[in-house]
Amino acid sequence: MPTFTLEEITHITGGMLTKVQDAEISQIAPPLLADANTLALALGEDEIANLAKSNAKAALVPLGVQIPNLTTIEVERPRLAMMKLLNMFYSAPEVNKGVHPSATVHETAKLGENVQIGPNVVIGRDAFIGDNTKILANSYIGSGAVIGKNCLFHPGVNIGDRVKVGNDVILHHGVSLGADGFSFVTENPDNIEQARKDGEIKETNSKHVIFKIPSIGSVVIGNNVEIGANSTIDRGTIENTTIGDNTKIDDLVMIGHNCKVGQGCLIVSQVGIAGSCVIGDRVVIAGQAGLADHIEIGSDTIITAKAGVTKSFPEKSIVVGIPAMPRKDFIKQLKTMKDAQEIFAKFRKYEPMLKEFEDSINNDHNS
Repeated sequence: MPTFTLEEITHITGGMLTKVQDAEISQIAPPLLADANTLALALGEDEIANLAKSNAKAALVPLGVQIPNLTTIEVERPRLAMMKLLNMFYSAPEVNKGVHPSATVHETAKLGENVQIGPNVVIGRDAFIGDNTKILANSYIGSGAVIGKNCLFHPGVNIGDRVKVGNDVILHHGVSLGADGFSFVTENPDNIEQARKDGEIKETNSKHVIFKIPSIGSVVIGNNVEIGANSTIDRGTIENTTIGDNTKIDDLVMIGHNCKVGQGCLIVSQVGIAGSCVIGDRVVIAGQAGLADHIEIGSDTIITAKAGVTKSFPEKSIVVGIPAMPRKDFIKQLKTMKDAQEIFAKFRKYEPMLKEFEDSINNDHNS
């Protein structure tokens, strides 16, 4: 287990050290779980309060926080500093050197320098694996796939034929790149086509046949992309499905065929993006949001959790709700609903008086 001095940690995190006592740091933990050799991470108000009950000798704290009788390292961006600390203590997954005896590498495949291939990995015809890439157990690399340098593929990754993956890409357990797109056609217009055209379903055909549309495009992943466990990105029908540089995709995300996702995007767990969507740069899509097919989302847009996005939005939008709308319109709608509740409450209060007034009018007319 590595150990670090407080001075080393201060230098790496770019912090400011206020030293009360010395310590050799061998791990990091929240204040209540810290001991004398642990650097306590007190990034928020609750953790800072817990330092009074901690056994730690030193703590990482936000800039301006000083704790009496405790060594502190003050940092301007606590989460950024935490990232640097975690990299100091992180242990990469173990993988055998070279090609494991149980792996199957096609004779026409090409491996770069220092490539590590784990047990039961299959690498197809004419595939290329870049220098220093690690592919862990039970993964599959399809024919003609091109994998860049310094990649890490966790166990059970599946890469389809002709998929291209850039440099410094991390794929977690069970990622699937390059499965066929969900693309079909019927001989005559089906219910979906009728509903889109006419807004209703007029005729049905119980004997209609659904034909599969083959996907002859592929998937292209940029550099420094990370894709979470069991996420899937389908190949394009004719063009490629593409993911831009530096984009980060969480677990259980589905991206359909022909989609174009820009650079530096954050796509959170359980997001579903239907086919042929165009997503700009630095777009954030929060958990369980769903995007309909053939829409465009402008750069620097934020789509909030569980939003149902059925239309395009320009850049720098904040998108909320089902169906999704601009945040200011959503707030206006909520205010209208609140006002309506107040109006209804007043109506209920004066309803007996209104009824009495109506009865008196009716009596006058009948007399």
